[in-house]
Amino acid sequence: MSDTAQPAVTALDVRRAAMDLLARREHGQQELCDKLGRRFEDAALVRAEVLRLREEGLQSDARFAEVYVRSRAQRLYGPSRIRMELRERRIAEDLIEQALAEAGIDWAQQMRELIRRKFGRQPPETIAERAKQQRFLAYRGFHQFRLADLDENRCG
Repeated sequence: MSDTAQPAVTALDVRRAAMDLLARREHGQQELCDKLGRRFEDAALVRAEVLRLREEGLQSDARFAEVYVRSRAQRLYGPSRIRMELRERRIAEDLIEQALAEAGIDWAQQMRELIRRKFGRQPPETIAERAKQQRFLAYRGFHQFRLADLDENRCG
């Protein structure tokens, strides 16, 4: 018989793996649990270590939300899309709203930049073009804005 038994996973093993992930970038608590859960079978141990990291301030959903909002806004995603993505990552609603509010982003300016990059400076000439641009804005998270609000600023 060959000795193929795996050594027991310790809290230190889980902590090291978690710290490796957190050293690369911020992670939400649930995302970190999910990643570690795929690597380690002991879900209770994973959860305990993630909670310990959270208590020590090494993992923070608030910090994750802040970094995530900045990152997605730099890629010209709007607040609705970012909010939805953070909800999918199981970040608490109050942390999402706080991160969006504290980001200090001029969402209207972000939308104007997105429209200029995607469609140029000329306003849409047809209803079909206008609808296409409005759908694009909604997809990117700017559904609360209207193209009509942009038209007077687009040619400048």
